[in-house]
Amino acid sequence: MTVLTSPLGRLRWTFADGLTLVGRELGRLRQEPGQIVAALVFPAVMVVLFGYVFGSAIQVPDGGDYREYLMPGLFAMVTFSAWLGVMTRMATDASRGVMDRFRSMPMARLAVPFGQTGADLLTGLLMLGIMVGAGLLVGWQPHRGLIPTAQAFLLMIVLRYALSWVGVYVGLAVKNDQVADAMVPLGLPFTMLSNAFVPTGGMPGWLRFLADWNPVSALTAASRELFGNPGVPSGDVTWPLAHPVTTVLLWSAALLVVFVPLSLRAYTRRGR
Repeated sequence: MTVLTSPLGRLRWTFADGLTLVGRELGRLRQEPGQIVAALVFPAVMVVLFGYVFGSAIQVPDGGDYREYLMPGLFAMVTFSAWLGVMTRMATDASRGVMDRFRSMPMARLAVPFGQTGADLLTGLLMLGIMVGAGLLVGWQPHRGLIPTAQAFLLMIVLRYALSWVGVYVGLAVKNDQVADAMVPLGLPFTMLSNAFVPTGGMPGWLRFLADWNPVSALTAASRELFGNPGVPSGDVTWPLAHPVTTVLLWSAALLVVFVPLSLRAYTRRGR
């Protein structure tokens, strides 16, 4: 008992229980092959749809191949989808009584959200890897070497993990899984209102302001810069686009600081 009441003991307890729940989530994926198929097909569909259908009508600022311009935006889009999947799974478990069963067990309080976010990180890496493969097939490639490329993908992983905690909180806050499913389409405007697919320079002033401060835009700009792809902001741009790497790190830190405590509090209150 002394081991568990010490800070290090509680941390080990939480980590061990969380890894068990990560395994549960991955096992659930094996039992639902449709989700795996969707994860495999979605990246390829996005590359073809935006790269070849929309790309034929869009000019890249300062020239360049549109598919090289596009891929960092698609990477950011996949990253941003983290909170939607976690939200749905948390709401489903809560509405079906799974959370109550977890709370009745001698389990660390943070283990359930830790397990959900950890599992999402692994599935997100799978989706990101598939999209990288699809991008390479259509001509995209990084140009600045191994270290900047690794830094770009690390930024995506960090932001995805932070966003997954948003999904934990929202999933616990909604009443049931039907409400969570109805909220999924709301994620599309956030990804579209950015520089992921088109430059923000042609937008009205108020809309451009929202797009430039969107974390999706910061991640897209940072990725283009680190990959050496076309579309890197230049000239008189807003602070987030002038310092995209710093902006992504600040967004990630702010989301973790706010939503990790909120998620733990919401999980604890849900059992009362």
